[in-house]
Amino acid sequence: MRKNSNFRLVILFLSGVALLFIVAPLIGLMLSSSVEQLSETIIDQEVQSSIILTLMTAFFATLTFAVAGIPLAYLLAKRDFRGKKLVTGIIDLPVVIPHTAAGIAVLGVISRDTLLGKAAGAVGMSFVGSPLGISFAMAFVSVPFLLNAARDGFAAVPSRLEKAALNLGASPSRVFFTVSLPLAKRSIISGAIMMFARGMSEFGAVVIVAYHPMITPVLIYERFGAFGLKYAQPVSVIFIFVSLLFFIILRIVSGKRST
Repeated sequence: MRKNSNFRLVILFLSGVALLFIVAPLIGLMLSSSVEQLSETIIDQEVQSSIILTLMTAFFATLTFAVAGIPLAYLLAKRDFRGKKLVTGIIDLPVVIPHTAAGIAVLGVISRDTLLGKAAGAVGMSFVGSPLGISFAMAFVSVPFLLNAARDGFAAVPSRLEKAALNLGASPSRVFFTVSLPLAKRSIISGAIMMFARGMSEFGAVVIVAYHPMITPVLIYERFGAFGLKYAQPVSVIFIFVSLLFFIILRIVSGKRST
């Protein structure tokens, strides 16, 4: 009994240390800004525009690459093929490389002198310094979260159910949309939420592709560099609250849809 009690105390202590490590900086940040500073920051048009831009570009990146990435996740979960481990490693690569390097990599694909950049220029568009370029940068560093979650969700779908549907005459596409996708939905939604959240917080890749227009992480950095900590803190607090609010809303909505 005493050994069990000591073990629980150690677990509780270490858990408390880990939780304090996360919570303490956030509490310190929130206490560093006065109500007056926060009120002025909330009505700041530049701050409002940056938050709206951040939400819109992160949502667009998540929606677009969810449509493109879910089939790949299904393929990785349900099919064995030569080079599968290589493909899996490539998917995880954006998570581990420096994000400034990720931004340079994205820039090498969408800059004006590349094939994609020239195609966009021919129709009067530009990826560099635009919301579309920001979405590309966000998607590059965050899409592994969606792909890995969706792959695990599809892998958990019992193959016998899919085979039973095929034996009953359903086409592969119908099996995918009526059996595999609904059963993997919870994992896919969870991955999409993580991708959205990760995209919102991205700085390194985005600042290489588009310093302007400014998303909120870039605005925080710009105000810190130009005016100091006092002017960056209120923006950080507001953005943390907005991020937390959207994260909670998405979790609640996804939970209702999954039940």
